[in-house]
Amino acid sequence: MMGGAGNGRGEGNGKGEGRGEGRGEGKGEGWSTMAGKRNGRDGSPQVVVVGAAARDIAPDDPRGWRLGGGVAYSALTTARLGLATGAIVGVDREAATADELDLLRDAGVDVRIVPLERSPVFDNVETPEGRIQLGHVPSDPLPTDAVPDDWRAAPAWILAAVADELPAAWADVPSRTALVGAGWQGLLREVIGGERVRRRAPGPSPIIARADVVGVSRDDLGPDAPVRELCRFLHRDATLVLTQGDQGGLVMSAGPDGATAMYRYPAIPSAGIVDPTGAGDVFLAALVAARAEPRLVGGRLGQRFDLRLAAAVASLVLEDRGLLGVPDRSAVRRRMAPGRQVV
Repeated sequence: MMGGAGNGRGEGNGKGEGRGEGRGEGKGEGWSTMAGKRNGRDGSPQVVVVGAAARDIAPDDPRGWRLGGGVAYSALTTARLGLATGAIVGVDREAATADELDLLRDAGVDVRIVPLERSPVFDNVETPEGRIQLGHVPSDPLPTDAVPDDWRAAPAWILAAVADELPAAWADVPSRTALVGAGWQGLLREVIGGERVRRRAPGPSPIIARADVVGVSRDDLGPDAPVRELCRFLHRDATLVLTQGDQGGLVMSAGPDGATAMYRYPAIPSAGIVDPTGAGDVFLAALVAARAEPRLVGGRLGQRFDLRLAAAVASLVLEDRGLLGVPDRSAVRRRMAPGRQVV
C-alpha cells in the first residue's frame, strides 16, 4: 500500500481559507486561498490523468465489484483539490456505466471514455503480512490517440498505469515542458488471469525516464530491490517517493549515478483504516497537484508542504470504501492543521 497514513486523529486550527465540496469548512496551516478551478485558461485541463479503470472485487457491493484504479483515484483527487482535470479512462463494457464515473464528473472531471475489450479486474486480499493481489483479467493497452488535440499542451500529467496498460509511447505525449507524474507500481505488475499478480523488477522504462515525479510503494518493489539504485532509471533532478504506509516514506532526488539527496517524511495519522486501496494513487496525485499549482500549499514547496498535503490526502482516503474516501478540500485542510512538520 502506498501512502502516508497512520492511526489516530487530531484536529486543529491554523491560517488559510479555501472552499470545499460542501462537507464543511476548516483551516489548515499552509493552505492556500486559491479558489477551485474548473477550467484552464483556454478551457483545456490543467492536469490530464491517463490509465485503465480497474474493477476491484467487493462482495459487499451489489455489483460484486467497485471501480478503482490509479486514473480514477488520481483524477478525483486533483479535481477536488481545485485543478481543472481531464481523464482518459480505459474501461471494459461492464465498467463503462459505473456510478463511480459520475462521481468524477460531479467533481468537475472531464471524463473521456476509451472502450477496451478488457480492463483489469483484481481481487485484493488484505492479510497481516500485507496485501495479496489476484488478477482475474489483464488489461488491453490504452492508445495514445485517445488524447484530444487540445489537451496535449496540458501543463501537468499523471500517467497512472494499474496493469501495465500504458505503452512506452505515452512518454512522448506530454509536452517537453509539462510536469509529469507516474505511478511506478502499475508498470511493475504482470497480470495473468486467475493467478496472483507477479512482480517485475524495476528497470529502464521510457515512462519512468520521462516522469518528473515517480511514486512507488516499498511493498511493490519487493524485499530485495536496491533502493539506492532506483534513481538511475529517472532523469536528473526528478523526484522518487518511496512510500511505506504508516511509517511515512523516503524521498530521493535523482542524479546521473543515483540519488543525490535523500530524506524521510512522516505519516499523518488516520482515524482508522476502512479500505487501503488507492492511498498511493491519491498521494502521488496530491504531490503533482501541489507542484503544478504551488498556491495549494501557500507556495511553500521549499518547506516540503507538498509532501504534507499528499500525506494528509492519503490518510483520509483510508477512512471510507473505494473512491468515497477521496477527500474534499475542507477535509484536507482540517487534516493538515495538526500535521507534523516534515523532517
